[in-house]
Amino acid sequence: MAEIIQKDGTWTFDGDTVRIVPGRDKGVGLLRQTLGEVAVPLRALAGISFEPGRKAGRLRLRLRDGADPLLQVTGGRLPDASDPYRLTVESDRTGVAEYFVDEVRSALLLEQVETGPARAYLLPGPPVPITAGAGDGTVGFDGDRVSLEWNWTAEEAKRSGGTREFRVADLRSVEWSPSKGLASGWLRFLPAGTAAPASPKYDPYTVELFGFKNDPLMALVAAAVAARMPHPAAAAAEQAAPAMALTPGAAGQPAAPGPGSASASAASAEETAADHDALLRRLRELGELHQSGVLTAEEFTAAKQAVLRRF
Repeated sequence: MAEIIQKDGTWTFDGDTVRIVPGRDKGVGLLRQTLGEVAVPLRALAGISFEPGRKAGRLRLRLRDGADPLLQVTGGRLPDASDPYRLTVESDRTGVAEYFVDEVRSALLLEQVETGPARAYLLPGPPVPITAGAGDGTVGFDGDRVSLEWNWTAEEAKRSGGTREFRVADLRSVEWSPSKGLASGWLRFLPAGTAAPASPKYDPYTVELFGFKNDPLMALVAAAVAARMPHPAAAAAEQAAPAMALTPGAAGQPAAPGPGSASASAASAEETAADHDALLRRLRELGELHQSGVLTAEEFTAAKQAVLRRF
């Protein structure tokens, strides 16, 4: 098992899962402290890197697009202090960090983990029930219903309607945006069938964020809601399905080729050839990694046999 312990947090890897436990250092953001331990399965990873520095380095996990609802709703806009997939590494622990990177990379290679976009969330998102107060309101979510309660800073247009409740099943999307400079951020819920939202200041489905300490907690609420909504890949596939459907014999449209047609056979042959080319490239890459010393003889043999089984 690989492990690295720092003031910023502790990361461990057992060959299947990277476990991230936030530290208690003052540089650890409130979001990370509230989220607590995060277990990242190997199949959710796209890569890992270590960036050395003069005083301290950074260990970073890169997750597959669409694997984590938190990263999905924040879109790379989390500050470093709030990012659970970043670890500050002291200069005297550089060797440990590099060993950790090697262990994770070797596992990704040996298990032939798919690193492209995920078609479903591979992390569960923040646990529920969850409540966070920031900006002009407090948001509560029990796994099915969302409630918005306004405070004295909210505009009358919001407060006059009282507490607002709605179900996740009635939402089209959830959006989070941090405040930037003098511009406010927001946590916005878009109900299905509604028109374009009003300004965050007046929209009764949006909490306006002012850039204070508790603002990042709203990203956790957004992630918890997003984790219980259809995955973006599933929604995109559902929208694309009608456009891709071909009606046999329709005017101006050729009939879709059947599984026994010549075009279908040619397509199958092309896919097979492409698969073989990819496998041959993989074998060459494994050989190069073995020759350069990245893979031991045992690791190279195991990886090569796994590739050969796919021919």
